[in-house]
Amino acid sequence: MEQPAPALLEVRGLRRRFGGVAALAGVDLDVRAGTITALIGPNGAGKTTLFQCVSGVLRADAGTVRFAGRDITGWRPDRITRAGLVRSFQIARGIPRLSVLENLLLYAPSPPGEQVGAALLGLGRAREEAALDQAIEVARRLGLLALGNDPADALSGGQKKLLEIGRALMARPRMIMLDEPVAGVNPTLAEQIAAHLRALRGEGMTFLVIEHHMDIVARLCDPVIVMAEGAVLTEGTFAAVADDARVQEAYMGRRAR
Repeated sequence: MEQPAPALLEVRGLRRRFGGVAALAGVDLDVRAGTITALIGPNGAGKTTLFQCVSGVLRADAGTVRFAGRDITGWRPDRITRAGLVRSFQIARGIPRLSVLENLLLYAPSPPGEQVGAALLGLGRAREEAALDQAIEVARRLGLLALGNDPADALSGGQKKLLEIGRALMARPRMIMLDEPVAGVNPTLAEQIAAHLRALRGEGMTFLVIEHHMDIVARLCDPVIVMAEGAVLTEGTFAAVADDARVQEAYMGRRAR
């Protein structure tokens, strides 16, 4: 019997309050390497807060986050990114007046403390050329190369989602957390985005995906983790969680009979 892949991301007992509201009430979850894991749940379930705490944007009140065997609890977002865990945002955060390639180049890795040494050794130009080559390859892969010199604000909503994924890829991550990657995207482009994620998973990339487009979740993600009221309600295949009476009540708005 084939053994499941080890957990790449491990979250234990994560808690976060906003005043009297417990946005996270002791979340435990694992994301296994090489999976596209969905994180679903009703509005206010705590999904985005979880992303914020795992990525270092918010500090959790309690609990631990481990990535690739290392405790990254309390790390700054830039340090977490350099460790190989990158997130995207539901609303694209590119610089509108910069071109697609320029936006990608902003996210090229630049190891801290090496800039001065690189300049003294004459390595700066070589690294710039390597970063440009990487940006061109990422744009080509995502079907954005023909738009490489266009300003980011000229892109369609779906193309901006692709650019958001591209920026994440520029950091050469092991895992990407995607916040609603097909929200507001037309069906054709949504399928293209899903195809890109499948291809990247086939190359060893791991994803944790917040998504409300249930048809995409059903066809793309396994496993599916369901959150409600700041905690994990259940986990399993899409078919299994969709058939769970607790999920039907908490997420789908149907009372169990």
